[in-house]
Amino acid sequence: MSGRVGDLSPKQAEILTEFRGRIQDVLAELPAQHDHYLLRWLRARSFNVQKSEAMIRKHLEFRRKMEVDSIITDWKPPEVIERYVSGGMCGFDREGSPIWYDVIGPLDPRGLLLSATKRDFLKTKIRHTEILHRECRRQSEKLGEVIEAVSLIYDCEGLGLKHVWKPAIETYGEVLTMFEENYPEGLKRVFLIKAPKMFPMAFNLIKHFLSEATRRKILVLGRNWQEVLRNHIDPDQLPVAYGGTRTDPDGDPHCRSMIKYGGVVPASFYLRDSVLVQYDSSVKVSRGSAFQLEVEVTEAGSLLRCQFCSDGADVGFGVFRRPGDVAPGQKVSDMVPVLPSERYNAHLVPEDSQVTCPETGAYVLCFDNSYSILQSKKVSYKVEVLPPGDGPPPSPRGKGDRRLQ
Repeated sequence: MSGRVGDLSPKQAEILTEFRGRIQDVLAELPAQHDHYLLRWLRARSFNVQKSEAMIRKHLEFRRKMEVDSIITDWKPPEVIERYVSGGMCGFDREGSPIWYDVIGPLDPRGLLLSATKRDFLKTKIRHTEILHRECRRQSEKLGEVIEAVSLIYDCEGLGLKHVWKPAIETYGEVLTMFEENYPEGLKRVFLIKAPKMFPMAFNLIKHFLSEATRRKILVLGRNWQEVLRNHIDPDQLPVAYGGTRTDPDGDPHCRSMIKYGGVVPASFYLRDSVLVQYDSSVKVSRGSAFQLEVEVTEAGSLLRCQFCSDGADVGFGVFRRPGDVAPGQKVSDMVPVLPSERYNAHLVPEDSQVTCPETGAYVLCFDNSYSILQSKKVSYKVEVLPPGDGPPPSPRGKGDRRLQ
């Protein structure tokens, strides 16, 4: 049985009922409550109800942390991402699913990662995904049947060494992991076209971020790729540049009003040299180790702000509250996470992390280099605690009057 509505075994139907009951307390917080949606989480974990419950509860934490429910209306990517990240939604396949294009060749990974934070890129991809899922819901209402997955055309023409730059691969890996953990079964198929000779090498660098189920949906097309695309997509839904008959109103065969084609990012967007921060301190974090900085917060609701940059490579950073029964200097795993630790490309773009402290007490900022077995990191930082009601301070301004996000 496929594990989809109308094709469930008695055992799968029983597990679905149990799953719905186990998450009843958070069901209203989910973007959908129908069986089609819940079954996606069960299929992603092979109908293991405990693992599916843990996955969906972790997803709700992700939605709160990233403010996903309002990301379409209340957040816009920085200008450099809007202008120079390629891709876009254009048309629908023969079954009514939205089609998203990723155009790899024109991307300037280094320029982009020098001009915006990794969090900006992650939020941009979340926003794109939410827009696609909104379109799926609209299509479901229009067609009278459930549309829950999207088709992806991955144009690899121009894929080169610049795209396998280590920070770019790491960032792309985090994006793929985010998809796998938070949008299970949201992808119908991937049409990979115009793959150059170096494609197998590039794919080997990122394939371990993909589940086996996702890998099975990737179709690497040969020279007849236009014919294959037309088998799945009506010509009037496919741009002329991709073998169809669709154009923009002005006759553009690439449909640039819907699909962006990126380009080289001007150096004027680079942030490292344009964001002016007077750091108070610096520390060398040895390979395989971490550095903890404890800050006392005397008023609940205070804003704890840390601006930092690293030399040479990325660094982990997180904020934790130390309970009174935990001695200073203990591992952060014994503390309460306020901002869970993750790796930041602070060697490319200075970071500006701000968290609200829900309680008074000792808060520990942790710069983590435990994952690096070869390289020590120098981290420069500035820490401020702002009383409730003061609001966040303005970000530092630099060349071009751009603000650090």
